[in-house]
Amino acid sequence: MPNSRIVSSSMEPEVKITSLYRDFLALIKIGIVNSNMITTFTGLFLAFQFTGQNFLHNVDLIVCGLGGSGLIIAGSAALNNLIDCDIDPIMSRTKSRPTVTGRFKAPAVLALALTFIVLGEGLLFSASVAAGIWGLAGIFSYVVLYSMWSKRRHVGNTIVGSLSGAIPPLIGWTAVEPSLGAGALALFLIMFIWQPPHFYALAMRRTEEYRAANIPMLPVVKGFARTKKSMLAWVLLLFPLPFLLSELGIWFLLLATALNVGWLYLAVKGFKAKEDLKWATAMFIYSLNYMTILFVAIIIFSIFI
Repeated sequence: MPNSRIVSSSMEPEVKITSLYRDFLALIKIGIVNSNMITTFTGLFLAFQFTGQNFLHNVDLIVCGLGGSGLIIAGSAALNNLIDCDIDPIMSRTKSRPTVTGRFKAPAVLALALTFIVLGEGLLFSASVAAGIWGLAGIFSYVVLYSMWSKRRHVGNTIVGSLSGAIPPLIGWTAVEPSLGAGALALFLIMFIWQPPHFYALAMRRTEEYRAANIPMLPVVKGFARTKKSMLAWVLLLFPLPFLLSELGIWFLLLATALNVGWLYLAVKGFKAKEDLKWATAMFIYSLNYMTILFVAIIIFSIFI
């Protein structure tokens, strides 16, 4: 009798095995959680530096601010996956999400998301009432204003979604200092204005998928030429914002301006690009590097205030 454990690999269909842990990370959109934790920490750290408080003497605020932010972002992302489970199968980028494959059922996702949000808000309110309120504002703007209202109805959905993406630095700041200063405003505006050119680049690369899912992204409704003009305008709006953080010194201003000039140069090149999708990919990658370098620089330069 042949050994039943020996099976020819040429006859065995390749099966992609996805672990429960990986599915869980996809459910909470760990990439979004991580990137938002960077901006939350920047707001928190900058508030410590600007107010003269000792970072190491306030570990409780750090734990509550970062832990609470991470939980509400993860919970909101899970709710977004639940809301979009009918259109996610249409797009190759999202068709393997666990809410699509059935690995996580809707009741479990809802329970998990609400648990994370409640626990996260509890931590934020423990840090300060202002942090808790800004946390609620972030949840509402992402889940209700963006996911449930604007995403499928309005071409301005990306701008609406940018509100929620700009709130994490405010949560971090108000966990330390409830009153918002110029530094908090600068971080909010930088994140708000950074997001449209970042997501428009992604939308250009996925235009046909968004069209199939009937999502009115700017490249779908207005076309690539109009999208490029909008991206250029948003990049130009970034130029004055580093000067709201002039306390960080001349070297920070030079670095931030250099990053803006580089992005502007790339944006202008788009009008003569022969391969729009290749250019959009370059814009998308630059936007990721821009955000990472700028926020790390803010943290570093704030140490020397």
